[in-house]
Amino acid sequence: MGKINILTKDIYNRIAAGEVVDRPYSALKELVENSLDAGATEISIYIEKGGKQLIKVCDNGSGIEPDDMRSAFIPHATSKVSCVEDLDKITTLGFRGEALASISSISRTEIVSVTEDNPAYKVVCEGGYTGKLQPAALDRGTEVSVYDLFYNTPARSKFLKSDKAEEGDIQNFVTRFILGNPQVSFRYYADGKLKLQSFGNGLDEAVAQVYGAKVISQCYKLSAEKNDIKISGFIGNQNFFKPNKSCQSLFLNGRYIVNNIISSAITNAYASYLMKRQYPFYVLFVDVPMDMVDVNVHPNKADVRFADGRAVYSAVYSVVSGVLDGTAKAADFVVDYARMPEIKSSVPAKQATISEIISDPRPSTGGATFHSRESFAHGGATKGLPAKQESATSDVTDTPVGGDLPASDKLYTEDKPARQSPYADYEAPVIEDRENSYPLYAYFPDIQKKNVMVVSEDIYDQSEDSDFPLGVPERPAPVKDFTCRNYTYKGNLFNTYLMYEKEGDVYIIDQHAAHERLIYNKLKAQMADRNVPRQGMLIPYILSLTPEENTFMEENLMLVREMGFDIEPFGFNSYRICEVPVDLKDMDLKGFFDEVFSDLSGLKSLKIEDVLKDKLAMAACKHAVKGGMELTKQEADGLLADMNYDMGLKCPHGRPVAVKLTKHQIEKMFKRIV
Repeated sequence: MGKINILTKDIYNRIAAGEVVDRPYSALKELVENSLDAGATEISIYIEKGGKQLIKVCDNGSGIEPDDMRSAFIPHATSKVSCVEDLDKITTLGFRGEALASISSISRTEIVSVTEDNPAYKVVCEGGYTGKLQPAALDRGTEVSVYDLFYNTPARSKFLKSDKAEEGDIQNFVTRFILGNPQVSFRYYADGKLKLQSFGNGLDEAVAQVYGAKVISQCYKLSAEKNDIKISGFIGNQNFFKPNKSCQSLFLNGRYIVNNIISSAITNAYASYLMKRQYPFYVLFVDVPMDMVDVNVHPNKADVRFADGRAVYSAVYSVVSGVLDGTAKAADFVVDYARMPEIKSSVPAKQATISEIISDPRPSTGGATFHSRESFAHGGATKGLPAKQESATSDVTDTPVGGDLPASDKLYTEDKPARQSPYADYEAPVIEDRENSYPLYAYFPDIQKKNVMVVSEDIYDQSEDSDFPLGVPERPAPVKDFTCRNYTYKGNLFNTYLMYEKEGDVYIIDQHAAHERLIYNKLKAQMADRNVPRQGMLIPYILSLTPEENTFMEENLMLVREMGFDIEPFGFNSYRICEVPVDLKDMDLKGFFDEVFSDLSGLKSLKIEDVLKDKLAMAACKHAVKGGMELTKQEADGLLADMNYDMGLKCPHGRPVAVKLTKHQIEKMFKRIV
């Protein structure tokens, strides 16, 4: 008997559905792409509880014909492909016809749409059953509401991220849509608050809305063509880098993709300018002929295949490297050469100090003093913002960022307290007439859960007494508390190494490493006890973040405050820092937060001691006694006593504090014994 089985529709549809919708952001992505394919120029997005409770997309596109509304929920039903030849010249974002069918099989979905010269209608699809066509009220375009995503697939729902994390992923995709479609106006609301807004005034305005106007002055604007490949957009200059890849957006023929060939070309072009843990900034559009690319690679459409990858790599690399290196053709590639940003030295200017830390940095009992610090000054320049920005903001926007819903949306907030979510008491659509409803053929059963990577906490050293990564041998147990009479001071070597004799053994102590370790322990104890004196700044430092970094900051804001920072939200994706830890007042704030945001994956648990370890070590090194500084016998004895006679200590950088030589070893050196 044969072993090969022909899969039934319920099996292969289950396999296909899991590839299309695996998280709330993927459902939102499919809905927004449908709106863009319908020719929408205004798109509003609403989510609740990270998209788990509600995802709603409203547009002013061409709408759906009444006869097609029920068919839209059928798998592989699409208006974008009619014959097999169309697959070779795909110009739309969607083309498989799987999105609505996949989404509606695991949620309660409602579509309200209107076309020209037709009244509005709505259709409800609940868990794979489509209701009948009903009259509705709508001005223009289409509204798609997805309620209770994964309500009938608890296995998938159980492995979703937290609401904030899911909201962050959704916001990240909304920023890609804003950047990739600068001619479209977007409004994005999360739990009733306006999070992102663009006005469709071009790429300059879109970049300014997402990353801030100051970013444009640090970028080159490109417009080039090489070997029938068009390259345009923004790339950061030779000194403008980010601590992670969240500021890298690549669009191929208008579609956001993640492609190794193009990203490698850009990274290699920056190779001579990048430092460790730095990544280039770019919002780049690459347009290639349709016969050079295959977008039908994976259901999520995030990657593509090129017929000639070498040509694409060569074109992108030559344009980007030519601009960065300042070749003769750079003027042909850069738009408005006169506004090319000035290249400044990457070496930061010496920061003015507020006061000096004493050798024994203990918390002071007095209040914080205020001093002027030029290094913390934050300019409000808006160089590079399009001329239309002011008028667009005053004419188009009807609600401040972070404010309540506009007047046009008041129907969701009637009789509710201020600031309450408009969908807090929503009622998901339900099919009332099930006898006249029909099930989607082979409707999708439970979506298979994906493998979830579990990272053991043992990977990282979580013990409070450990300051070094795994693999470094633990220090010996502290020696019992002896008095100085047990150790006889024998002098020093090179005014750097202290020598003590005890019971036939000689201990050589590095005075700088020992003092550095003692200062580090005190600073660390202050941080661990949350007993951190703060230094106020005359001019607050403004920290501007990307949407992804902002989500990370929101989740860890209390932890940052416990470190000793007085930090609070200050506008859109920005924070104001008014006080810093007094023992670390000379730190480079930008470099510090770049290090904090260098790993947004969150695999490593964030601990105060871990985040500030390098900063504490540098502060301890700076204020410890130096090699070559002669200590008196009393000072040397005091240092030994402060060490608690622990000869197994290591400095914060991992170097040993003391080395022991036994009498046996010394006599063996002089051949007294064999």
